[in-house]
Amino acid sequence: MAEGGKILAQVLKKVSQACKPGVSTWELDCLAESLIKEAGGEPSFKGFSDYPKSLCTSINNVLVHGIPKEREIINNGDIVGLDLGLKYKGLYTDMAITLGVGKVSKVGSKLVKVCHKSLDVALAMIKPGNKVGDIGAAVQKYVEGAGFSVVRDLVGHGVGHGVHELPRIPNFGEMGTGEEIKEGMCLAIEPMICEKGYQIKTHKDGWGVETFDNGLAAHFEVTVAVTDKGYEILTK
Repeated sequence: MAEGGKILAQVLKKVSQACKPGVSTWELDCLAESLIKEAGGEPSFKGFSDYPKSLCTSINNVLVHGIPKEREIINNGDIVGLDLGLKYKGLYTDMAITLGVGKVSKVGSKLVKVCHKSLDVALAMIKPGNKVGDIGAAVQKYVEGAGFSVVRDLVGHGVGHGVHELPRIPNFGEMGTGEEIKEGMCLAIEPMICEKGYQIKTHKDGWGVETFDNGLAAHFEVTVAVTDKGYEILTK
């Protein structure tokens, strides 16, 4: 998984660098898929539950699972979520980043920064003996303290032998609750936060998940392995 995670991080870095005004999300998807295949991997999202592409591209009010399109052009000021999964030597890793493209609004810039920081807050709670609820409680406290909301209907998850595995890892909750974190677990930690309310809805295409109130949304994700003293980020 560490080998695959390193490849995934390198691919997503190159896709992020290509995410500029005037570029279509379809072009980013093509780039992601070609880089994954060049590295000897497979795009794990393509075909998963019939998802049609390799990359998820989620712009502004779209939280996750946006489908890349030829006519969907990235504009100056957009915030763009890029979510990518990789299968390598039979094992899966998962990673996401949200980028501000060009001159982004103050609230958009703050949202991205808070979401990125909330990932660090989540990671600080990962060690054997802690509970899944400790992660969610810490993320919720930080994000709501910054004036934003945490999505309730989507969660992080286990990963490794499949794209999605147990346990479910909410970004909200109470300390000391939920499944115990144990050495050897591999987890996809992914804070998902909103500018306004946390309610979400599904786009008419059946995939894109949008904020109900049309506020901005942000999403970061890494795959980690739980070690005897804490964690190791595999997607780096």
